[in-house]
Amino acid sequence: MATLLDSFEEIVRRASLFDQRTDPDQAILHPFDVRNIHPRLPKKVRKLFDDGYYSEATFEAFKFVDKTVQRHSKMSESGFKLMMQVFDEAKPLLKLTALANTSEVDEQKGFRFLFSGAIMAIRNPRGHEVDVHDDPDTCLDHLAFASLLLRRLEQSGFA
Repeated sequence: MATLLDSFEEIVRRASLFDQRTDPDQAILHPFDVRNIHPRLPKKVRKLFDDGYYSEATFEAFKFVDKTVQRHSKMSESGFKLMMQVFDEAKPLLKLTALANTSEVDEQKGFRFLFSGAIMAIRNPRGHEVDVHDDPDTCLDHLAFASLLLRRLEQSGFA
């Protein structure tokens, strides 16, 4: 049975969904539109966000990033190991740059650590711990980062 605190928490979570416009002709933008969250993220990410399940929305988004890299690399590995192997600047399975000069090698190496770090620091705690709670802004920051990673894959021809 829900407690008073649970009910209050639900009201607070949904409060951000109320329209605060003073001009009735002003368009209502969803936070995903304001933050340019990648449209290919699964629909359940937005649903979880709208329902106030912010850490779950983040987890699902980074599972999608992991599965996208896995699919393009044709690797069965996942997580940190996948990212470190796939984006290895010496023998990349997915090349984000032409690797023709030091800057391009450094960019590949940097994204290797961004992808693997995202999995370790953002996805894993939400997948392995039971008490991770994010606020809407933290979730949107995470989703924007997942969007950046997905867009970088797309820019390299991996859509």
